[in-house]
Formats: sequence, structure tokens, C-alpha cells
Amino acid sequence: MQPVIRRLAETTINRIAAGEVIERPAAAVKELVENALDAGARRIEVLLAGGGIARIEIIDDGCGITRDDLALALERHATSKLADETLISIPTLGFRGEALPSIGAVARLTLISRPAGQDCAYRVHVAGGAVGEAVPAPGIAGTRAIVEDLFYATPARRKFLRTPRAEAEAAERAVWRLALAAPHVAFRLVSDERVMFDLPAQDELARVAALFGRETATALLPLEAEREGVTLRGLVGPASLSRATMGLQSFVVNGRPVIDPLLRLSLRLAYRDVVPAGRHAVAALRLTVPDEAVDVNVHPAKTELRFADANGVRSLVIGAIGRALARPVSLDSAPVAMPAQSFRTAPGASAYPGTRARGFAEAELALAAQPSARAFPPPPAAAGPAPHDHPLGAPLGQILDTYILAVAPDGALVLVDQHAAHERLTEERLRGEFLAGRIAAQPLLVPVVVDFSPGEAARLLSEAATLARLGLEIEAFGPGAILVRSLPAALKNPDAAGLLRDLAEEFAESEAPLALEARLDAALARLACHRSIRAGRRLQREEMDALLREMEATPRAATCSHGRPTFLRLTRAELEKMFGRRGF
Repeated sequence: MQPVIRRLAETTINRIAAGEVIERPAAAVKELVENALDAGARRIEVLLAGGGIARIEIIDDGCGITRDDLALALERHATSKLADETLISIPTLGFRGEALPSIGAVARLTLISRPAGQDCAYRVHVAGGAVGEAVPAPGIAGTRAIVEDLFYATPARRKFLRTPRAEAEAAERAVWRLALAAPHVAFRLVSDERVMFDLPAQDELARVAALFGRETATALLPLEAEREGVTLRGLVGPASLSRATMGLQSFVVNGRPVIDPLLRLSLRLAYRDVVPAGRHAVAALRLTVPDEAVDVNVHPAKTELRFADANGVRSLVIGAIGRALARPVSLDSAPVAMPAQSFRTAPGASAYPGTRARGFAEAELALAAQPSARAFPPPPAAAGPAPHDHPLGAPLGQILDTYILAVAPDGALVLVDQHAAHERLTEERLRGEFLAGRIAAQPLLVPVVVDFSPGEAARLLSEAATLARLGLEIEAFGPGAILVRSLPAALKNPDAAGLLRDLAEEFAESEAPLALEARLDAALARLACHRSIRAGRRLQREEMDALLREMEATPRAATCSHGRPTFLRLTRAELEKMFGRRGF
């Protein structure tokens, strides 16, 4: 039979459209809170029951909706937020006119609103897209939106919801982002009669401290940068402060909280060589972009953006964070050493959650070697505390021919991984040489042939130009083989085959959107590793002291090239806690 084309019913159209805007309770919460912010609210209260599936209630003290506009506000694509039809300058969070009709199409929605100066509030009820009459109701100035029985009109969507607890967490997360974006607004969030937070209007730093945690906030570094009309400011964590998830990352663009892939990628790349793989940086970033340079009309959820100069924004974020992180090491940036039982791991596993064992900064003791420690005799001069301009202190000895033990000016014990530390120092030195155009190549008297799989060989040959800039010249030498003609002079006779295999692995993990920068960083990190002091090598006191002093003067020296800590510290309080002496 010939199929017949017919128009869908208006209620069906609205329910289909609602699926793009309201896919879960968190989306409804986000849209309603954004409406409250656009209405100029100074206080917003969010009440959730059953994860928002059973009930969502948003109360604000904004400008309210007049009686005559209540019914119009529930029509699709009816909005008061667009000054013109150009979609260029959009100062509000909402502008599509879809949120209220979408919620009303799939749930039971009640709006009670009273503008300042109106004699009383008016209430309108919507159920499954059917809009009732506006009737008088008790209510204070502002708007109260009540959503009940979400997705009762679309059972197919409802059965795909997660548990009430999971949905509640997603809704709470949406309010968390909006509260960070609008610190000048008081927020109260209650979920199943449990107060999640109750925040007054406050400044930006206080809001970050309230929602990130005060201890975390005190460790954050301020940053501010500007490029071609785009400004960036905010707070970022030092290299030693990372989390297992992206939960403590906030991005706000022109006052709009976003979950933008470009900004997330930029943050990850900025920390690429100081935070271990599988760990995530802590950041609260706020960008101000000219209206004509950003498109917010990309997705109905309005959480993703399109930047006119994406590369410029990415470079601004990466550069600003890089400068914030590029400060000499201090005890404030040191990870705290933990009791030994905290580091019990399965054989072959990494002691740091989320990291991969990659063969760097690992002990390389001879077979059957016994554990050892070497203590140095006191120096000829009278022993005293280390100078305060030496935060890593004076070396006392070497443990397992791998770790330097020092005492800091404040009496804390400091443990330094000699290979991890030297790897970072070497990479920063090589990076400086590269930026100055001084990485010299040392031609090999006898070129070295290294065998690879065809895929690995092709990958390396595709990076020949990048490697040549680093003093490593390669060319094809038959199927699956590569001829090495020169190596960086600074490496002092490295294992060419091992170096190339490491580079092939690193290039395979490079981030495509920042291809050149990522490839250069990867290569520099591998070169640094092949040039660094190995674990298992005995050092003299003078060598240890020189290593500590160079760490204090080198940016990003708190972590190695692969994000692991270069040193740990044990303060008196931590030692007393480990020995059970606290309180005595």
C-alpha cells in the first residue's frame, strides 16, 4: 500500500521535541533554574523528591510572569529573552522558548507567579501538553514552578531513567554548576528533605570554597589572561592536586555554565605532562567572549558552544594554566606521604590510583640486591636547619640508591625520587633548548637500523619532521625498518632502538586536536627519560644537594614528566598521627 503522509498531532510534536530538551530530571531542573536566573532572581530554592522523578520545585524571587503572559509562556518558541531575530547577542541563559512547553508536554507542571505590583499571584496547570486557565492563587513575588510525575505522558522515556539516587545526583550536579556560575545569587538545594547546600550571595572565591571544599580551594592558584578580546580568569589546582573524576571542574562562558568538549580538552592538555593518566585537574574557569565570537545555539541543552576562533581559545586556556603552574617547587606543592599500608598494590600495579606502570621512575636494582640506606656524616660546618630559601632542605642520606632523604627548614622529612626529579629537570632544560632553537644533532658514525612492525614504522616516519626538530633524524630502510642517522647530542649515547620504540608508543597516544604541541611534548618527555639519572644509582652528597637546589628553581618540578610526584613530605603532625601520638 502507498504510505500516506500526515501531520502529527500538536501534542505528539511537543513530546518529540521535549525529548531533545528534557531527557532526564536534571535537564528540567537546569532549565527552570536558568529561567529563574534570567528573571533576575537573587535567591533560588530547589526542592527534589525521588530524584526529581516524583517532584521538582523551584522557587525564586525574580520578576515573575504576568497573568496575561502565563499561557503564552507555555507555548513553544514563545520567549521574552530575544531582543531581535539575529541570534548574535544573547545575554540570557535561555532563549529558545522550549523549556516550559517541553516540561508541560511530558509531566504535570504548575506555575504560580506574581510580578511586583500585581494584586495577587496566578496559577496555571499543564498536564501532558493540555494547558488550563490561569486562576488566582496565594503566592509571594516571584515564581514557583512545580513539576510532578515526570515522563508520565511518555512511558518509553521514563523506563530508561536511572535510579532515583542517580537522577538526584545528576540534578544536584546541574544546580552545583549554576551556583558556581552565579555566586551573586543565594542558592538552597534540598533533596528528599536533606539540605545539600544553603549558600548566601557571596563573592566568587567564597562560592568556589563552599562548593569545592575549603581545603581544596585554599590550594588553588589564581590565573588571568586575555587574548584578542577573550578574557580568562579563575582558579586552577597545582600539579599535586588531582581527582579520580572531573567532578571538580567548572567552566563558565559569558555567565553560562557549560560542559564544552573544547574547554575540557584544553584543560586536559594543559595538565598533560604534570597529572598522571586517569587523574583529572581541579579548575574553576570563567571566560568572557565577544557575542559575535561564540555560538550558543548549537544544541537544545545549551551546554556546548562553537567558538569562532577555537584554536585561539584553546591556546589561551593552555597558556594561562601553563604559566600558573610554572612556579618553582615548594613544600606547599608537595604531596603528603601516607602510611605504608595506603600503598599496598597488586603485583605490577601502580601505587598511584589511575596511573599506568610505564617503566619510568621505577627502581632498577640489580638482581637479588638487598635493601639499603646510606647516611652521610655531618658536614664540616655545624649542622643546623636548612636555609628558608631551600624549601627541600639538606640531604641526609640515600635509600635503596633511589630516594634522597632530606630535612626541610620546618623540620619535615622530605623523600625525593631521584629519577623522577631529574626527569622533570631534564625535560624543562630540553624544552628551553628547543624553544631557543639549540637542540643539536649528533650524527652517528654508523647509522643504526631498528626493526618495527609496519604500523609502528609508518607512525614514526610520519613524525620524521617533528623528530628532526629535536635532533633525531630517521628515514625508511626497507619494509618495517627505520634507519637512525643522528640523535640529540644531549642524550650521551642512548639506546636508539629503545628510544624509538618509546617514541612510537607515545605518538600513538598523542591528542589529535593539538597534534604538533602534543607530539613535541611527548617526544621531549621521552628524551628526558632516556637522559635522566636512573633509579639504583648511588649519588654523592654534592650531587644530591645540587639536584634539590635545581628542583627549587625549576617550574613544575613537583611532578615528573608523566605526572607522578617527584617528592613527598612528612610533617611532624603527620608523623605523630602515624605513630598514634596525636592528642598526647
